[in-house]
Amino acid sequence: MDNVRPSLDLVRSVTDEQVLRALMHRRRLTRAELALTVGISKPTAGESVRRLTERGLVADTGERTPGGRGRGRVGSYYALAPTLGTALAVVIAPEGIVAEAVDVYGDTVARAGRPAVPGRVAAAFAEVAAEIDAAAAPVRVAVVSAADPVDRTTGRLVHLPDSPFLVGELDPAAVLHGAGQVVVDNDVNWAARAEGRDLRDFAYLYLGEGLGCAIVNDGEVRRGHSGLTGEIAHLLTEGPGGRAVNFIELFGELGLRRPGSTAIDGPRLRATPAAHPAVATAVGGVIAAVVALADPQEVVIGGSWGPALIDDIRAVTGRAPRPVAVRAATVTADPALTGVRGEALDRLRALVIG
Repeated sequence: MDNVRPSLDLVRSVTDEQVLRALMHRRRLTRAELALTVGISKPTAGESVRRLTERGLVADTGERTPGGRGRGRVGSYYALAPTLGTALAVVIAPEGIVAEAVDVYGDTVARAGRPAVPGRVAAAFAEVAAEIDAAAAPVRVAVVSAADPVDRTTGRLVHLPDSPFLVGELDPAAVLHGAGQVVVDNDVNWAARAEGRDLRDFAYLYLGEGLGCAIVNDGEVRRGHSGLTGEIAHLLTEGPGGRAVNFIELFGELGLRRPGSTAIDGPRLRATPAAHPAVATAVGGVIAAVVALADPQEVVIGGSWGPALIDDIRAVTGRAPRPVAVRAATVTADPALTGVRGEALDRLRALVIG
């Protein structure tokens, strides 16, 4: 008899989780519809709704099904309680700072933005976080993307030589101290998550104003000891005339940097076909190093100018000793925001179910 109570509690827990998941995807259901959706009896569905209502996770919407006068019993519609809170998704990028609050259904219920003005990035980040908190409290989890490397231990942003976007001193977890869980990672890793939710082993090469790479192995983004896996800017590759050159320095040699900056001038690069073979050769050298060390099933090319050179890059990688499939990214609209939004929603739902 000692095992009866734990077994019964487990059954109830599993049933309650199934009911919550059904409401997350269907938004509102009667007890009879829940029974049909989950595959349980109506009394079991009714008991689960009662338990979840007592815990404040489910609420009666006040809506009723048509009924009476020979049309059957009137049914009550239930939905997730409106007090379950929201998840905060934030992107800090040269284009600006964008923050969204997402509810448990995946709907964006509030949005705020500020320009990413040098010297004011930290202040602007705090402003958008406060604006969202006032509009969509309570925030239970926050997920942040930054266009700078992120220290794996502290969550603080890291400055590396030649980084085109310098945020300044910023500790996102400290700014969001009232937001519950806070998860911080760099923009390339989030773009890879958005691109490869169903992919297990691939490398995501970001080729834009800056240079980056995300390694996904066994379905997990690999971040390394300090969180700096994939920082490829200073990787040695093949430059003009077959010389070894740091990847980032190639663009300076070719006159493809923005004036007074290490940022790569994507529009100029795309409009300079004569430079494409040299750039593709250098990218091919980077891919060869990634293949040797990470053995990805495929390489995905993202960023503002990388996909435009996909044919040239494939021509180079096709001649490599270990060729690998190379394709352009499919998530092209705000890939980092797509990644953080998806992670924020997953974590919020996990908190509700947990």
